[in-house]
Formats: sequence, C-alpha cells, structure tokens
Amino acid sequence: MKIKEVLRQRSSGVSFEFFPPKQPGSEVFFINVVRELAGYNPLYVSVTYGAGGSTQDRTRQALLSIKGATELNVMSHLTCIGATTASITSILEDYGANGIDNILALRGDPPRNMKGFDLTKGEFRYARDLVEFIRKRYGDYFSIGVAAYPEKHPEAPSLEKDIEYLKMKADAGADFAITQMFFDNAYYYDFMERALKHGIDIPILPGIMPITDFNKIKEFCSFCNASIPESLEKKMLPVLDSPEGIRKTGTEHVGAQCEDLIRNGVRYLHFYTLNRADTISDILDPLKDLLK
Repeated sequence: MKIKEVLRQRSSGVSFEFFPPKQPGSEVFFINVVRELAGYNPLYVSVTYGAGGSTQDRTRQALLSIKGATELNVMSHLTCIGATTASITSILEDYGANGIDNILALRGDPPRNMKGFDLTKGEFRYARDLVEFIRKRYGDYFSIGVAAYPEKHPEAPSLEKDIEYLKMKADAGADFAITQMFFDNAYYYDFMERALKHGIDIPILPGIMPITDFNKIKEFCSFCNASIPESLEKKMLPVLDSPEGIRKTGTEHVGAQCEDLIRNGVRYLHFYTLNRADTISDILDPLKDLLK
C-alpha cells in the first residue's frame, strides 16, 4: 500500500528504517530483525540506498526479501546524484514491476571514489529534481517521501533557505517527509512551526536515532549538522567506558524524547533501527499505551 494512503488511514504509528545486509549469509539475521519489529505493526519499513547507488543491488534484494517474508509496506531510498534519466527510469521500472511503489527521494552524497565530483552538474542536481521527474513520468503510481532537516542541511546557507528547499520538494510532488535525527525536541517543534508558516502541509515524521555507541553518534552528528544536548553529554560522561551503560542511558534519553513527542501530539515516529530489534523494543515497549 502507498504510504500516503497509510498515513491517511492510520491515526498513529511507527516506521522502521534498515540498511541492506552487508555480509554474505547475513540475510537470515536481517529478516529475523524485520520480522521481530513487524510485531509493532509499522506503517512501513524502508531500506537505505548507498552513496551514488553503491548498494543498489543489495537494496533491491533486501526489499524483495522483506516482501517475500512479510506483508509489510516497503519503501526504497533512492539517491540521484550522478544518476542519469535512463538509470533512474530503469530502477523505477523494476520497482514498479515488483510492486514497490514507495520511494524516499534523496539527492545523496557522492561515493568516496568520486573526489572532486561537481554537485551542480548532472541530470539531477537536487532531490526536488528527482521528485519532479518521478511525479511527471509516473503520476501517482509512487508515493514519494523526502528528507527534512530540523537543524538545517549542512550545505544550506540558513534555516530560512532550508525550509524553502523543503517547500520546493513538497510543491514538486512529495507526499511526506522524514527528518534527520535530532536529540532535542525543541528543534523539531520549532521546525514544524516554520514549516507551517511556509505552507508546508505534508506529514513530517520525526526521525528517531537510538544511541548504542555514543562516539559513533557524535560522529554522525558532526557531518549531518545535528547537535547533542549538553544534558545528554553530562549523563554519558560517567558511562563512556561501559557499552551497556551507554545503551541504557541512550535508551532512557530517546525513550523520554519519544514520550514527549507523543504527548505533544506527534502521531508518527520513524526509527533508524541500525538493524537492531532489541534497542528499538526497549524504547517502544514502555510507550505501548501511548502509541494506541
């Protein structure tokens, strides 16, 4: 089912993002994780797509494996940097033939072996170009999601410009958006106010990142322009030498973050699962009554 229709039909829910299995033989573990999280009746599940299409085959196989093993709604991430109209069309035709009708349209980053790549050149310069292409060529066949940035995209000159870019993607035909991770809900609430003032009325799902490796999270934040609250830093200091302590402290923080979002009227939560069911379950299980 198309995600835009699911969001119309369901008043609340969660969604999960996975990355395609990297190692041969890891597919069974991957599907077991998906099946375990399927118990939360997700709105949909998505599979990431590597820089410059570097995981294209694995992304496709992961999507088909999920469709074959479950009845979940699936969505493929799709990056367009360095892509041609012909290559994007080929992917979309294949997805359509296999009943995959949900796309997260992203510009993406150039792969590491493309140093000096000119982001201003190519048939698709921005995610909105991909959205516009899909909508014009395929009409309403695909439900299209896009990315949003509560603390602004690292390349955006200002918060004001960044929200204008999201408006362009919505106007080009995006049905919904998913935010980059954030750890202070004030950024999300402020972002939603700015989006409303700019006439952006598509659903915007908050992207929730579990914390199991604090150093890795800080690394993520450094290149995606997300900030770590000082209060969280202080809580982490005493447990930095304890993986379980980090996981427990991180789960408490993210759980409280989710509870606050729900109590403030947020209807949907999107989780970056990191292909781990246990941490997501630890976050969601205490929130079951609120998620009904």
